[in-house]
Amino acid sequence: MFTRPGGRTRKVRVPVDYPTFPPDFLWGVSTSAFQIEGATAEGGRGPSIWDTFTATDGKIARGEDAKVAADHYHRYSEDIALLGELGVGAYRLSVAWPRIQPEGTGKPNAEGLAFYDKLLDEICAAGVAPVVTLYHWDTPQPIEDAGGWLARDTAERFGEYAAIVGERFADRVKLWIPLNEPMVMSIYGYGIGEYAPGQFLLLDALPTAHHQNLAHGRAVQALRAAGATGIGTANNHSPIWTVTETAETEADREAAVWLDALLNRTFADPVLLGSYPEQVHPHLPANFADDLADIAQPLDFYGVNYYEPQGVAAPGEGNPLPFELRAVEGYPMTTNDSPIVPRGLRELLVSFQDRYQQRLPPIHITENGCSFDDEPGADGLVHDPERIDFLDGHLRAVREAMDAGVDVRGYFVWSLLDNFEWSKGYAPRFGLVHVDYETQRRTPKDSFTWYRKLVRHE
Repeated sequence: MFTRPGGRTRKVRVPVDYPTFPPDFLWGVSTSAFQIEGATAEGGRGPSIWDTFTATDGKIARGEDAKVAADHYHRYSEDIALLGELGVGAYRLSVAWPRIQPEGTGKPNAEGLAFYDKLLDEICAAGVAPVVTLYHWDTPQPIEDAGGWLARDTAERFGEYAAIVGERFADRVKLWIPLNEPMVMSIYGYGIGEYAPGQFLLLDALPTAHHQNLAHGRAVQALRAAGATGIGTANNHSPIWTVTETAETEADREAAVWLDALLNRTFADPVLLGSYPEQVHPHLPANFADDLADIAQPLDFYGVNYYEPQGVAAPGEGNPLPFELRAVEGYPMTTNDSPIVPRGLRELLVSFQDRYQQRLPPIHITENGCSFDDEPGADGLVHDPERIDFLDGHLRAVREAMDAGVDVRGYFVWSLLDNFEWSKGYAPRFGLVHVDYETQRRTPKDSFTWYRKLVRHE
């Protein structure tokens, strides 16, 4: 059951002077399979690296796991009804690789394909266009056991998986995203071990970046061979700001260039330019250049996930990295410890346009959102003015970037539902819809109503 926003009066308004967007601008919301589906041992699904990671003591806050999550596997019809209530044009979801191929290879799991068949059919019947991400970090555990993203072979296995999904679902999917945020898998998963699979390799993790980029290229080729259209990517990007106690030095500027190369260009340059930034060359596989033509496949759009700028300074003594991360201070913070800086999104978009120019396809903001402590009030409703302010500020930044010449075609809020937020468990709430994890009751928040009014021009 979910509590419809029309059940009680809400004083939620979109200003009459709100910036306008083109009539065909694509409004959407995003989720990912591991964060909402649950049913991790049902329907023939195999274990993923995140199942293993959450079962390891001390890895997840409060010892939480995603065995149930938002129970979307059983309640997807309820959630699709929420999409219809919201009135968005598109819904970005992810397919769980271990639900399609429990071993990461071989014959697909019929129950897994049937689940996504039903899900996509209902989404389309609701008048919403599916946007499908093939990989949102849930590597099948047997693939990790064979080397994971440190092994080049994983890119080939991913191409085979992409072919299976493309051949089955290309007739219903509007946009395709092969891999979501490969930087996070490389740095958080293999570099510093905060996320699955929990390795601590620092810059020795960079072969995983190249193998994910190659997997992207293989997936694009497989999807196009299956008749899919609307193929892009989704990378998280941050403007890089030097943050020092004293005057900025040349060493600080060099650190910023290095961090920009690592966080932004290692995943954008190969796809858009067919090259890597020189800073990362020594850390890539020796034959990386041989794969660049396969990686730089033509794209129909480029997905940008934005949450915050990243602060940096010259590394201190004993730091093995060529940069030192610093907090960006002086801004309101989310409960996920992110500074709220809407102008950073405008800066990022304009800088991307300047950097890549004609090589940059139309952009979709494929994720943008925030977490706050959202709980029902005495009236049973969830009032989240901070999220409304966040969305308002960032959408105004998008409009400013468009006015500056950046070709932005769509915007997706992260997220439709409160969900399992990786190593932080269930505490951060990103959803437009509140989920009571004990009862699984869905309650649309005030931000849901605000966004509905915006996209429906109410």
